[in-house]
Amino acid sequence: MLTPSDIESAYKRIREHTEVTPLIASGPMSERSGSQVFIKTEHRQRTGSFKIRGALNAILGLDDSTASLGVVTASSGNHGIAVATAADIRNIGCVVYLPNGASESKVAGIRRLGAEIVFVDSTDAVKAESAARAEARASGRYYLSPYNDLTVVAGQGTVGIEVLAQASAHGIESVDVIVVSVGGGGLISGLSTWLAEHSPTTRIVGASPANDMAMAASVAAGTIVDVAASPTISDGTAGGLESDAVTFPICERLVTEWITPSEAQIAAAVATMIDDHHELVEGAAGVALAAGAQYAEQNPASSVIVVSCGANISASATQAVLQAAARH
Repeated sequence: MLTPSDIESAYKRIREHTEVTPLIASGPMSERSGSQVFIKTEHRQRTGSFKIRGALNAILGLDDSTASLGVVTASSGNHGIAVATAADIRNIGCVVYLPNGASESKVAGIRRLGAEIVFVDSTDAVKAESAARAEARASGRYYLSPYNDLTVVAGQGTVGIEVLAQASAHGIESVDVIVVSVGGGGLISGLSTWLAEHSPTTRIVGASPANDMAMAASVAAGTIVDVAASPTISDGTAGGLESDAVTFPICERLVTEWITPSEAQIAAAVATMIDDHHELVEGAAGVALAAGAQYAEQNPASSVIVVSCGANISASATQAVLQAAARH
C-alpha cells in the first residue's frame, strides 16, 4: 500500500538531485477554453522528464550490498535515461533493456551515461520488462520497473507535493482537475495518492493515446487486459502492463476520468505548445496537453493543471509531428 508518508519521504531523499519545475499559467489555453489552465513543466526536469524522481528514490534507497551488484531495468526510453542517471549518481552499474524501435535520441542519451544497452526483438515494452527481470534473476542485480515498483511510484508522486504548493502560490485555492499522461501509471498513481490525502476534491484525469491505452482499457474491463495497440507518437506511454502491476488498483480507485486523444490531436498539442509557450515537448506530454485542452473547453471556469511530462524528442520525430499537425 502506497501512503502519502512514503511520498514525503521520497521527496526528502531526492530533492538534492532534482529540479522544482515551474508551474506556469497558460494564457493562450485559458483564453481558448474559458478555464484557468496551468502547466506543470516536468519537461524541464533533469533528464528531460519526471522519471528521474522515481529512479532516484529507488536507487538512493538501496542498501550498499544490493547496490554494489548494480541495477537492471526496462524502458521505452525516459525511464532508462533516469535509471542510468541515478545509477551514475550512486556510482553503480546499470543495464537497460529496450524494445526495438526505441527513440534513437533516447538510446543515445542512455549510452552517453555509460549504461549497458540490450535490445529485445519486440516493439512491446512488456517483452523488454520480462527479459530484464530474467536477467536480474540470473545476475542478482536489482530489477527496477518503470512503474511496477512502489518506491518508483512514490518518487513520481513528489510531483503532487510541488503542484499543490505552487498552485497555492498562484492563488488557486482549490484545484478542480489535474490531467496526467498514463502509460504504466507510475506518475498518476503517485500523484493521485498524494492528492487523495491533501486535495481530495481534485479530479484526476488520465490521458492515453487512443492508439495505445492499456491502463484505460484495463480499468474499463476491471482487470488487466492486452490491447491491440497501434503505433503512436507518444512513445513514452506505449506498451502493455505486467499482470501484477501495482499501479492498476490505484488507477482503478483514484483516477476519475479517462480521455484518449487521437494522433492528430496529440500532434496538434505539441505544435500548439511551441506556438503558445515556445517550448518543445515530446508526444507523451502532448497527450496530456490535448486531453487538458479538451477538458478545459468542456468544463469552462475550471482550474486545470496539466502535467507536461517530458521533452525527449529527436529532431526527426519533431519534424514528423509538426508535419502531421500541419496536415490537420
